[in-house]
Parts: sequence; structure tokens; C-alpha cells
Amino acid sequence: MTVLQDRLVDYLALRRSLGHKLATAGRDLERFVVYLDHVGAQTVTLAATLAFVLDPDVDPVSSIGVKRLAAVRGFARHLSGIDPATEIPPAGLVSYRARRRVPHLFTDDEINLLMATTAASARTPQRSAMLQALIALLAVTGMRVGEAIRLERADIDWNEAVITIRATKFGKSRQVPVSTSTIDGLSVYARVRDNAHPEPAASNVFISGNGTPVAYSHFCLTFWRAIDTAGIGDPARERRPRIHDLRHSFAVRTLVGWHRDGLDVGALLPRLSTYLGHREPRYTYRYLTATPELLGHAATMLEADGAEKNR
Repeated sequence: MTVLQDRLVDYLALRRSLGHKLATAGRDLERFVVYLDHVGAQTVTLAATLAFVLDPDVDPVSSIGVKRLAAVRGFARHLSGIDPATEIPPAGLVSYRARRRVPHLFTDDEINLLMATTAASARTPQRSAMLQALIALLAVTGMRVGEAIRLERADIDWNEAVITIRATKFGKSRQVPVSTSTIDGLSVYARVRDNAHPEPAASNVFISGNGTPVAYSHFCLTFWRAIDTAGIGDPARERRPRIHDLRHSFAVRTLVGWHRDGLDVGALLPRLSTYLGHREPRYTYRYLTATPELLGHAATMLEADGAEKNR
């Protein structure tokens, strides 16, 4: 290993010990150090940073350049305490205007169709049951797909109907209460799974046909094929619905349900944030895409608030 590679290993180990996962940043920095070694640079320079960040093979309208710059700046600040020759690239060297993509809000009928389509395409009964159970769990809990795939068998309390999600996006664990029907559905899948693999190679809840953990990439391909086969989504839109849109759908469906029941949505929103694993309610607001019904409830609330103030 070169000196820069050694220092990168130390830097990533330090940051990760403080709770930062740095999955994408770590990969970017590994590529950056390889590039520095290739061009013969002994440390981080502004010229090398620009060449790496503005790589012509990178889509210029994507956020990749901004993310690469942020990763390099952190590494450069660390190196500057060791090597005074390090040049820390300034913030804002490249810019990116985020374009929020409108999520697809799945209806109950679409979720049922999606589950049936994925099940029909599976080669074995065990895989069919796994795909149905995984999609159903994502739809009724709003958990992240990575969280669901990483679930261990011991994470499900079958008696109390509670799922523990460990070491999530922000390094914290949380408990997710679920309905008895969700537990019943998982139980059905578990029986099929255990009959097919009495001694699986992994302790994950969701396993592949070989008894190994479900691969995220394989599940994504299966999901997208089912979306296309089922004809879900607006064909005029540039992109098909995403797995993450199930999380958006859950958040919106929960909020609409509270409005219909006449509950205090403002007071309950922090509970939804906790359930979804958000650090603060402001992150949950991003999921609450305006729908005609939500806009109607919001207008009613504004009118009621205005009437109260005018009394």
C-alpha cells in the first residue's frame, strides 16, 4: 500500500469509529487515491481534485461531482494536519441543483398486483413466498429496503408483534410495532422458508433459494421487472416507480388516515418520524407528497385556523 492509501485507511477508520458509515464516500475516496497514485501526486492538490470531481465520464447533471467534492474535502482536512502541502479544495467548487422527483404513491390494488406478479415470476414456492412477504412488509411498515433485507430472525418478537431494526441509517436501533395480520403473513412465509431450508446458511429473515441473504441488487431487478409486467405507473413518466416509493406511500397513507379520523396530525407527526427512523420531523415532511385529499385536509385546517383567529 502507498502512503496515501495507508492514510485513507486511518481516516476512514477514525470517521467510522465516530458513527459515520461513509459507504459511498469511502468508495469515492478509494478511487481518488488510486487516481492520485496514477498521476504521481504525493498529496491532495486542487488540480487533481478538479480532474477527479469533473471526470468527463460522470453525468454532469448528477450529484456525483458534489458528493465527490465533499468526500475529498473531508479527507484533505484530515491530511492537512499531517502534510502542510495538502491543498483543501474550497466548498462550492462545483454545484448541483437538486431536482426532487415526485414519488409514485402505490394504491392497495397496485401493491396486491405487484405481489401477485412477483410471486408468479418466481421459480420456486419459497422464493415466491419470500418476495410476497418482503414487498408486503415494506408496504405496511415503510421501512427501508436495506433494513428489511438485513432483518435477523431474532429481530421479530412474534408474541408482542414488534420488529427491532438494528444499526439503521443513523447508527441507531428502533422498535417497529406491527399488526397481527403482518405477523401472520410473516409466519406463513417463515414456515415455507423453514421447510425449504431447515438449516440455512444465514440467520436472516429473508433468504434466497440457496439459503443465503437476499441480495439487494437481485431484489431490485425482480421488483422492476414486476413493475413493468404489471404495468404499474404512468408510462409517460421518464422513470418507473421505485422500491423507495413504498415508503413514501406508507407515510402519505398514514397521514391521510389521521386526517380522516380527525386526529391532531401535528402532535402525531413526531411518532411517524420515530417509526420511520428519522432523526427529526423535518425529514418526514419530504415524504408527505401533496395529494388531492391531503391538500383538501390542509385547506380545511387553514380555514378553521383563520376562523379561530378572526373571532
